[in-house]
Amino acid sequence: MSWSFRIAEISGIPIKLHVTFFIIILLGAWQWAGRSEDAIAGALFGAALMLALFLCVTLHELGHSLTARAFGIQTREILLLPLGGVAQLSKNPDQPAHELWIALAGPIVNVVIAFVLILIGLTPQIDLFAYLLDGQGLTNILTNDITLSNFLLWLLSANVSLVLFNMIPAFPLDGGRVLRALLAMGMGFPRATRIASAIGQFAAIALGLFGLLTGNLILALVAVFIFVGATQETAVAESKVVLTTRRLGDAYNRHVITLQNGDRLSRVVDYILTSYQPDFAVLFGKKLLGIVTRDDVMRALASQPYDLYVSEVMKRDFVKLDANLTLDEARDQLAEQSVRVAAVYDGENFLGLISMEDIQEAFSILMFNQRHVELKQAAAA
Repeated sequence: MSWSFRIAEISGIPIKLHVTFFIIILLGAWQWAGRSEDAIAGALFGAALMLALFLCVTLHELGHSLTARAFGIQTREILLLPLGGVAQLSKNPDQPAHELWIALAGPIVNVVIAFVLILIGLTPQIDLFAYLLDGQGLTNILTNDITLSNFLLWLLSANVSLVLFNMIPAFPLDGGRVLRALLAMGMGFPRATRIASAIGQFAAIALGLFGLLTGNLILALVAVFIFVGATQETAVAESKVVLTTRRLGDAYNRHVITLQNGDRLSRVVDYILTSYQPDFAVLFGKKLLGIVTRDDVMRALASQPYDLYVSEVMKRDFVKLDANLTLDEARDQLAEQSVRVAAVYDGENFLGLISMEDIQEAFSILMFNQRHVELKQAAAA
């Protein structure tokens, strides 16, 4: 079961809602309904505010995504969650300056939105500042009066809050990414990531304790998000360093079972049942014609009663990777093209297949070897 579904696509970027997103809509409706004289109108007003807020969040994430695209980094999707949005980039930027601009792009969008809202508030029909100066503006917000001026004031304050919160120098918030980019300009990404992540974890613990002591559960949840995100970024940076030490030609499986063009699915099923191999190269002589995965076979068996030829279900449009790429570069290319398996070539010669699982397994082995060496060195000292 998928926990998210697509609601739009902007500039080729899928926008998805997580099913839990509706919690924030219901929370906004409940809050404004309980403080308004007309409960139904208050609920609709509160729901509209939440929708407007998340429109701003979506534009914030699009700011990140379109800036990343300008630097050659694609966005797989934008996912909207109750606590905010996430632009899932195909890979992290390789240059600190690129990360700096990508990180700043989101908050800049909110600054522009706030500026537009101020301009709208300056129109004679609304005159937002007069509304505030007469002493009623803040009172009306606190009592949740349903007015256009209140709508604009609430949305303006929300965008200002988004900028201030996101620019906290705590990884993985935008401010933490800005901090890492600035540090990386002088010390490289690995060390900069460790420092930014440590600051993020410390900030998360402080926010979490403050949230628990004040009874602010949302702040406590945000703190958990920051702590987990900082930990994950440290792991990603560590894996990047380790995976750059090996080439793709050192890690692909040289002892795989291959298929011929005339083989049928029944043979693949036998191989799946008697081996751990999930992906199969379909060859004509030494030439790779396509790739058949376990999922391809399962789908064919579920939809077709016949023993099809493997050529009828294989993927002919497969990703080719050069054997001289590092494992980290290979992982980035697989992620960027949203595939889990690719063909490894040395020039025009097909060598074998590599998958995301193979790269993760190689990382685990390399990390074990590295720790073993470190322990031996520590014991010798």
